[in-house]
Formats: sequence, structure tokens, C-alpha cells
Amino acid sequence: MTAADIPGTRQRITALVATRAGVVEQIRQLDRVLLEFAHQSSACRQLTSIPGVGVQTSAASTAMDQADRFRQSRTVDAHIGLVPRRHQSGEIDWAGRITRQGNSMVCKLLYEAVNSILTRSRGNFALKNRAQKVAKRRDLRKARVTPAVIMHAMLRDGAVFEA
Repeated sequence: MTAADIPGTRQRITALVATRAGVVEQIRQLDRVLLEFAHQSSACRQLTSIPGVGVQTSAASTAMDQADRFRQSRTVDAHIGLVPRRHQSGEIDWAGRITRQGNSMVCKLLYEAVNSILTRSRGNFALKNRAQKVAKRRDLRKARVTPAVIMHAMLRDGAVFEA
């Protein structure tokens, strides 16, 4: 017996295909809205000048567009949740994996942006070189949590990324 022989299978598959087509169309519409937002936002335009940072990452990172909210750029990492977890007592003190206590979507997107810079970008630029030095000294996972500081500094200064 094949799947085509089961009563009602054709109708169920047709309904699933129609539902999928509707979801795909909604995703296209949301992508258009996101692109329009990114083109209108000066903060998004600044952040997308970084190789590996796309429209989604820049739009999700617009929580940092009030750059004066943070006194130092390195505190942005803690706000997003990209700092190592500390394990301390009277005798031990060691840093663990990142805390992920901030905005999880921004954290994931920034992590993927740096992963893209490290593994896919072919150019040679300061951000990539810095991340590679951190990767050699510590480990690749630690190197992937660096872009938030640079992105905050760019937003604070109004600068565009230069390769």
C-alpha cells in the first residue's frame, strides 16, 4: 500500500502545501518591511557596512542606537549577554561560557555575524584580524563575541566601517 492509496491523503497534502505557500508569502512581506526599515534607519546603514552584518542583525541591534545609554562600549556585551559566566568562591575563580542573559536574538545574530566574518569573508580587515588573534590566544568561541563593542563605538561616533 502506498501513501496515495490512503483515503484523504491527497487533501491533507494539498492543505499543507497551501498553508506553506501562505507562510512563505508572509515571510516575503516581512522581509520587505525589514528591508524598508533598514534603508530608512541610519543606524542600520552604519551597521550593515560591516562585512557579515546583514539587515536582520542590524535591525535587531538597533537597541544600541541610543549609544549614549552606555558609558563604555565594553558594557554593551554585558547588556546583550555576551560576557563569560564567572564562577567564584574563596579558592577558585574561573570564567565559563557566555551567560546569554540578555536579548537572545541579538546575541545569536551577532554571534553568527562574527562567525561569518571569521569563516566566510575573504578580505583582510582589522576586525577580522583582531578576532583571529583572540581565537589564537583563547579559542574560536571567545573570538565570536567581539562585535558588540565595535558596533556600539560605530553608533556612538557615527562612523561607517572601513575595511
